[in-house]
Amino acid sequence: MREFIFGCTNFPKPYNTISLCTEEDDDSVKVNVSDAFFKKIYKNFNDLRSKCQLCDTVLIVENRRLSAHKVVLAAAIPYFNGMFTCHMIEEKLTEISLPYMQYDVVEKLVNFVYTGELAITTNNVQSLMMGASFFQLMQVVKECSRFLVQRLHHTNCLSIYEFFKLMGAPKWAITKAVSHVIKYFLVVSRDEEFLKTPLETILDLLSYDGLYVDSEEDVFLVAINWLEADESRHGDAAKVLSRLRLPLLRPCFLADMAEHPILKNDPECQKQIELVREAMLHPERRKLLPPHLSVERTCYNVPSMIVVLGGLMPAEGSKSSVEIFEPSEKMWKAVKEMVTLRSRIGVAVHKRQVYTIGGFDGQDRLTVVEVFDYDTSTWFSLPPLKHKRSALGAAFLEKKLYVCGGYDGIESLRSVEVYDLEQGYWKDGVDMYKQRSAAGVAVLHGELYVCGGHDGFQVSNSVEKYNPILDKWIPIPGMKVERARLGAATYKGKLYVAGGFNGNEFLRSVEVYDPRTGSWSFVESMKMKRSRVALVANVDGLYAIGGFDGSTNLCSVEKYDVEKDTWTIEPSMATHEGGVGVGMIPIPPHLLS
Repeated sequence: MREFIFGCTNFPKPYNTISLCTEEDDDSVKVNVSDAFFKKIYKNFNDLRSKCQLCDTVLIVENRRLSAHKVVLAAAIPYFNGMFTCHMIEEKLTEISLPYMQYDVVEKLVNFVYTGELAITTNNVQSLMMGASFFQLMQVVKECSRFLVQRLHHTNCLSIYEFFKLMGAPKWAITKAVSHVIKYFLVVSRDEEFLKTPLETILDLLSYDGLYVDSEEDVFLVAINWLEADESRHGDAAKVLSRLRLPLLRPCFLADMAEHPILKNDPECQKQIELVREAMLHPERRKLLPPHLSVERTCYNVPSMIVVLGGLMPAEGSKSSVEIFEPSEKMWKAVKEMVTLRSRIGVAVHKRQVYTIGGFDGQDRLTVVEVFDYDTSTWFSLPPLKHKRSALGAAFLEKKLYVCGGYDGIESLRSVEVYDLEQGYWKDGVDMYKQRSAAGVAVLHGELYVCGGHDGFQVSNSVEKYNPILDKWIPIPGMKVERARLGAATYKGKLYVAGGFNGNEFLRSVEVYDPRTGSWSFVESMKMKRSRVALVANVDGLYAIGGFDGSTNLCSVEKYDVEKDTWTIEPSMATHEGGVGVGMIPIPPHLLS
């Protein structure tokens, strides 16, 4: 073996030049090194640093010294890149002082740069993220953000949200944190820490459409409580009041609050209140107010309870029983029964009131409308429908209840009725293009979708949607399969349809419609064939409930995980089977935990 000597004088030379190609052969090979190669290099860097070999800078933190290589720091940490490459005085210094940093944080971050390894814990995540933010080491900021997002809780979400904004966390992390605050707003606002929240954050939170509250009065009281907590805030009352949706308050509540000392002594607050009171007395003046002040806050990320109503007894008799399923508890419980025995009803939910519409009592189609108030566990009646309907579809668009199609005992219907909660009566809506009985109905992006159904002779795959602004129905691409007695629901911006009957066989297939592409595609089929199935969406996925498989009325329930594209069996209904009316009741804000 030849001895290697520093310098070039004794480097071995080949005896002959190797000929591999002609002039026309210009092939080349690109060499890609493995991750192991880079790991070895970094290990060598770290070995050199640990032995203080070739180090050309020392970081001084809390009177302690940390040796390093400028080229490594500049290549990995933007803060040092700017310091060492932009002709700053530190470029020529051999010692760099970091007076506002913690030694253990700097040491961990420098070790990360040299080794690619970093242990994030609940004890060090904040200090690491602060140091990484100072160094502009965004990979570490991102990982610390992910660590905190995974540990969001209603007891810490506001603090994490504030911390994320201060540290320049990724947008997705800030969104996750504020979504948690919005979802648990009433619970969060009861914490003493909430009263220390700065004005800027309070104004941001009060501006969100998605605050989960029972009414705007809840938001108003939270705002007043925050103002009362510090006398120096009284001068900001008008700014806070401008973020509240005053037109949504009850007139008597607004009148009482106008007398609150903080508001009464502020001319700008009194001006805002007076404008709203004038609009309440003279509705034509409401258009003078900013439009967003009349928009109810709606949170779409709230876990809900599944309520099941009506359906058929084993002997084909209609029933009036009602039961509720709490997904987190995995059990069904009975609640107060409907007043009227019926099946094939339409169900829609507004806040925590369940509207049951029409149906079949075993002898006749019905116009009856009954409402179950979950909070008081009571039933009350509304004015009846204008037309008898069973096997109808129902859904809310804001404060209007839409009832679509159905069967009146003679023919399938294409007519639509609309109930305005504020006006308190039914009126005729715009007719659908097709007669539809046993169709699937769901709301997506503020539009009402009606899917499939039958006209008394033929099962359809057609779909149409109602746009309330245009006040018209618009045909959209049809489903891949004809379906009647199907379930329909929306989840994360897409429309899902499941099961049904195609005129020849009972179905277990499931389709999804993406409004961005205007196309349908199949996803994983349910485990069981289900006609007369109810499909509803919760925060954890889609639930297919009950139905008929061609020989048996089903009491079983299965859940679809959209991310995994899988169905799993859930606890069966306790007292119901077959085709049932189903709705989703949001868990009350004060009960979220």
